[in-house]
Amino acid sequence: MAFHDIRFPDNISRGARGGPERRTQIVELANGEEERNSPWANSRRRYDAAYGIRRADDLAAVIAFFEARRGRLYGFRWKDWADHKSCLPSAQPGPVDQLIGQGDGTGTEFQLVKAYTSGAQSWARIITKPVAATVTIALGGVAQPSGWSVDLLTGIVTFAAPPAPGVSVTAGFEFDVPVRFDTDELPVTLDIERLGSITSIPLVEIRA
Repeated sequence: MAFHDIRFPDNISRGARGGPERRTQIVELANGEEERNSPWANSRRRYDAAYGIRRADDLAAVIAFFEARRGRLYGFRWKDWADHKSCLPSAQPGPVDQLIGQGDGTGTEFQLVKAYTSGAQSWARIITKPVAATVTIALGGVAQPSGWSVDLLTGIVTFAAPPAPGVSVTAGFEFDVPVRFDTDELPVTLDIERLGSITSIPLVEIRA
């Protein structure tokens, strides 16, 4: 999928609205009960960047970014300020934040994931766009400053030597969301002072 490895301007995304969505099909039965089913295995995030525009210069930056991405054609990175760390928002990522696998003595590749847990239920989100220089790794709880690398376009961690059988592989990181514009037009409204605004700038998460 066409993807530009560049992040949408942080000063604008910070004021945006958006978050995860899921799709649930609900059928009401004659006895008043419901049958619920989800055709989606994973959630998908949507955002509206228009709420982050505060100045005319912000508007110009968005238009330039939109044109460079050719509208909906190319994906790009987006910082979700409400959810961009392997840890709580108030903490700093550390190498034991997230369990990404266990060694078996042969495998050397592990996918970054983030677990969302509430009570006994948990959902693992695949992280494909970690932020450079933020990823830390531990084996069995011991930080590993070297002996591994991470692909910033896939989120796959590769070890020079396979972790020993039964050893937990954990990671800490910051990450971006791969998104694209969900529109091929940006209708700009100009007021008397020639200051501009855009009613909506929809973005949608992509698998990239």
